[in-house]
Amino acid sequence: MEIRLIDRSLVTRISQEAQGSPRRRALHRFHRYEEPIQRMVNVLLQGSYVCPHRHKEPDKTEIFILLQGKGVVLTFDEEGKISSHCLLDGDCWGAEIPPGTWHMVAALSPEAAFYEIIEGPYDPQTHKRFAPWAPPEGDPAGPAYLSSLLSQIST
Repeated sequence: MEIRLIDRSLVTRISQEAQGSPRRRALHRFHRYEEPIQRMVNVLLQGSYVCPHRHKEPDKTEIFILLQGKGVVLTFDEEGKISSHCLLDGDCWGAEIPPGTWHMVAALSPEAAFYEIIEGPYDPQTHKRFAPWAPPEGDPAGPAYLSSLLSQIST
């Protein structure tokens, strides 16, 4: 089996895909859905709204490692208030999200690239639960909600 590289060329290609995406993000999967560990490079452009979600039933740990740019991982309590945040900016390279924790990730620079790891296998019916207190992805209120969250933290 050949080594799979996580390099500037890969991030550049994914970033170009994100530029053309209405979601303002794109990813490259290294895994097959049935594998026990899901691994991907995810590039988010600034303003890309990832709806807060959690991985519960089945519980899954998720890890974000910054590859390029600047980003933030936010966690929330059951009512949707920010409970913690972690700036991923070169001083802090990653964050591990405990199973069942409401969370989201956002780009703080024009683009941010993350290596993302989560337990598998992937099943779209059970993979994640979206927060009932946040706008769903694709909702026009999403970008304003993201801005309001980012205004509550020091970046």
